Amino acid sequence: MHTDCLNCAATVVPHNYCPNCGQKTTTHRYSIQHFIAHDFVHGIWHVDKGILFTLAGLFKRPGHSVREFILGKRVPHFNFITLILLILTLASIIAPYSHGKMSDLMPEQGKQLTTDFERFVSAYPKLVLIIAIPVYSLFSFAWFRKARLNYSEHLVINSNRIIPELIVGLLISVISIFYSNKTGLTFLYLLVPSLFSLVYSIWFYYQFFSWYGYSKKALLFRGIMVPVSYMFLTILLGFLSAVFSAKA
Repeated sequence: MHTDCLNCAATVVPHNYCPNCGQKTTTHRYSIQHFIAHDFVHGIWHVDKGILFTLAGLFKRPGHSVREFILGKRVPHFNFITLILLILTLASIIAPYSHGKMSDLMPEQGKQLTTDFERFVSAYPKLVLIIAIPVYSLFSFAWFRKARLNYSEHLVINSNRIIPELIVGLLISVISIFYSNKTGLTFLYLLVPSLFSLVYSIWFYYQFFSWYGYSKKALLFRGIMVPVSYMFLTILLGFLSAVFSAKA
């Protein structure tokens, strides 16, 4: 152990961590053994462990898992923003090899009738999911205001909620690399994500807010109303887009 911190030169004896900057006093010079045994293995293990713990929670007990995170149990969780960026990066790598995008599966006659808003939604579904986070957060904030969580906490809640939807979209992209049937792809791209989003959202909100004194009926109703409110908003935006397009 060094007597002075290698990072800031403060005296560290007899501490295990520098009292000034927090760096370990047992910092070693790099070697092949240290790189493989510590940085590489340790880094991969802890990243994988965090990802697996977070994903297991989001798919097995999503509301409870995210509520524990909101209330302070954060060490075992993988950073949700990093996880979203990781999924989007993987999706962008896979995209060129997919047999079709959602926008490509629409019939030509249908494409001519769509508005600019609908074309944007079909062309950039993953971007729409990200943009939807603050909108969903407004609705969950309004429908579950009794929980007295602030809007920032709702942003965290819905950022975590969106991760399984991004993963489902990623899996569909992977499937579309090996599967080219247009009818099957239309089902995968248009129906599966929508159904999954609706069912998962209701389950998620029901679990998360079950701790805040709502009755089971209130939880179910409010859990349904959050995605339904978002759906009505998108319909309204589509309608307004059609009106403005007609006037133009």
